[in-house]
Amino acid sequence: MTSKPDADRRLLDAHDLALAALREITPASTIGPAAGYLVEEGGPVSLRFENRLPGYPGWYWTVTVARVDDEDPTVLEVELLPGDGALLAPEWVPWAERLAEYRAHQAELAEQAAAAAGDADAAADALAEIEDGAEDLDDLLDDSEDELDDLDELDDETEGDEPRTLHAGDLDGVDIDELDDSATDDDDESDEDDDESDEDEDDESDDETDDDETGSDSEEE
Repeated sequence: MTSKPDADRRLLDAHDLALAALREITPASTIGPAAGYLVEEGGPVSLRFENRLPGYPGWYWTVTVARVDDEDPTVLEVELLPGDGALLAPEWVPWAERLAEYRAHQAELAEQAAAAAGDADAAADALAEIEDGAEDLDDLLDDSEDELDDLDELDDETEGDEPRTLHAGDLDGVDIDELDDSATDDDDESDEDDDESDEDEDDESDDETDDDETGSDSEEE
């Protein structure tokens, strides 16, 4: 297991040197307080300072310092580096790959547009069928209203006529009372005929009686 090298105390204390180097590349207002350090391989130390530049959250000003033998520390690098969770730009993609992705996306959009157009046509056909059905229903309602109007007119025409009263037992609109009246008339006529026949018989009987009496008188004489 590789052990972490011990940091050189003189490098850790080189904050003033690091700040002076930073002020050469960025305004002092963009430099925050010290934020730790990193010991690099070979012994150099990277001193970190908070960044106050807008648009770079999670980034740190980093100044790498080192020294040789007993010499004073010197600045190796000054840079702005991302920390953990920093906002980063997306990974670079070659133009050929980006162009292929763009063309594939355009083809997908074209397919979606064609499908949407097909759905729109289907919806239009369905709407047309609904409208045709509505027109047929309107025609049917108009015919029904005309028939009702005709029935109303017929009722108005027959409203003044006195309705014929039917009784229980009447069949198919035939009034039994009328049949009774006819039967009564026939009975009356039959009775009259019977009376006339009886009168004729009585007359004949009377004539025969008279003839008998006349004959008897003649014989006595």
